[in-house]
Amino acid sequence: MQLQLQTWVEVEAYLRSSRGIILPIGSTEQHGPIGLVGTDAICAEVIARGVGEAAGALVGPTIAVGMAQHHLGFAGSMTLRPSTLIAVLRDMVESLATHGFERFYFVNGHGGNIATVTAAFSEIYAARSLPAGANLQSVKCRLRNWWQNREVQQLAKELYGNAEGSHATPSEVAVTQFAYPDAIKSAPLDPPIAPSGEYTDAVDYRRNFPDGRIGSNPGLATPEAGRRLYDAAVAALSKDYLSWVAA
Repeated sequence: MQLQLQTWVEVEAYLRSSRGIILPIGSTEQHGPIGLVGTDAICAEVIARGVGEAAGALVGPTIAVGMAQHHLGFAGSMTLRPSTLIAVLRDMVESLATHGFERFYFVNGHGGNIATVTAAFSEIYAARSLPAGANLQSVKCRLRNWWQNREVQQLAKELYGNAEGSHATPSEVAVTQFAYPDAIKSAPLDPPIAPSGEYTDAVDYRRNFPDGRIGSNPGLATPEAGRRLYDAAVAALSKDYLSWVAA
């Protein structure tokens, strides 16, 4: 159930039986020569909707721009400052908490969001724990990266081995191919498996990884593999969501 496709009457009825909501969060950034700029948001959105369907939970609108300053050396990439993203997340959670939501389950598609989202949770909790907010109802937030669970990691290892890498991975590209088969791209990848390493800002990233990939070969991606990865992620996350929201 997508929040934006419900009426307020339907949301109010939902809240009589559940106080949980799933919130997909991703990024709008380059993903190498064949990965879509919207890869992280697409993966988070389609998997979150699958989890919502499996768990009978509402799914909020996708937060499609995240913390991705290091990708700004590549055309089309967008970022929010960490402070901006924290403010956005706080306002979203507080808005929904006003109506009675208490459990906020974020399905994340971008590793660069992790530190900022975790900091946003701390800000949310601090506002409710300090004396001025001590009487507010308790809320709980959880962040889950769709690719960081045993089921998905085992499947990615089986499919791609050391070609999975850490950015513009064949796993995430495969999920976008499953979701949008008419948008599959192709281009030469030289070398097939990109180099690995560290980076700081956008200039440093572009210098070290000129085609945008890190340690990956997204040319191995297929829509069929994307379906398998999607199913694995939905199964793992829906189980995790249901046990968490009931606690």
